[in-house]
Amino acid sequence: MKPELRHHFLPLVILYIFISAIWLFNQTSYSEFIFLFLGFTLGAFFLDIDHLIFWLYIRPKYEESQLARAALKNKDYHNLIKLLEITHKNHTSLIFHHYFFQIVLALLSFFVFTSSNSVFAMSFLLALNLHLLVDEFTDFSQNPAHLQNWLFAREKKQLTVASLRYYLLTFSVLTAFYIILLINSR
Repeated sequence: MKPELRHHFLPLVILYIFISAIWLFNQTSYSEFIFLFLGFTLGAFFLDIDHLIFWLYIRPKYEESQLARAALKNKDYHNLIKLLEITHKNHTSLIFHHYFFQIVLALLSFFVFTSSNSVFAMSFLLALNLHLLVDEFTDFSQNPAHLQNWLFAREKKQLTVASLRYYLLTFSVLTAFYIILLINSR
C-alpha cells in the first residue's frame, strides 16, 4: 500500500473496527455501520480536493498544473494520483490545509457532534479532522518547518516550531473527544 493511502486509511480502518465492535456489543442497527463506513471513506480524501484547487485556480501556470489539467481532461485519474503523490509536498498555499480552516472545522465538528444524530455527518467530519492530523503529525515528525510553512501559509505571524507541539496536542484532544462522542452516539 502506498504511504499516503496507508497514512490516511489505516487509522480509519482501526477506528472503524474499534467502533464497530462496540456498536455490535450495543446492538446498533446495521445501517449505521454503512453510514460510518461511507463517512470515513468519503472524508478520508475529501481534503485532497485542495490540490485540484491549487492546480486549477491558485497556480494554473505551473507545469504540474498543466499536467494535472491534461490528466483531468483525458480522465487519466491514475496519472493524476501519481502526480499528486509526487508533488503534494510542494503545495503549501492550500485552502483546506490551513490553520484557519482547521479551527472552523473543529467548531463545525463540535456543533455537529453535540447536536446531530447523523452517523454519516459525524464520521465524515471525524475523517476530515483525522486527515489533517495525520498530515500534520507526518510533517511534524519529518520536517516541522514544512508543517509551519503550509499550516500558516499566507500569514505574517506563525506559531514557533516549539509551539506546534501544543497546537497538535490541542487538536488531538479535540479529535479524541469527537471519537468518544461518535462511539456514544449509538
